[in-house]
Amino acid sequence: MKELLRTNDPTIIAFAKALLEGEGIDCFEMDVNMSVLEGSIGIMPRRLMVRTQDHWRASVAMRDNDIDVSE
Repeated sequence: MKELLRTNDPTIIAFAKALLEGEGIDCFEMDVNMSVLEGSIGIMPRRLMVRTQDHWRASVAMRDNDIDVSE
């Protein structure tokens, strides 16, 4: 798996997951439960992971919708 994006904004994660689902690309959200450790203040970014072979297609989908991706 390869990191597609990293953000503190849960709305970007939700939008990105919806876009990927529409493209037929499986994704996995990591660090969702970190809020337990940080006290729900949102300082720990969440990561969205995709399969390595899907990373290029997923990156194109994100860029087409003005979402910055991890390089």
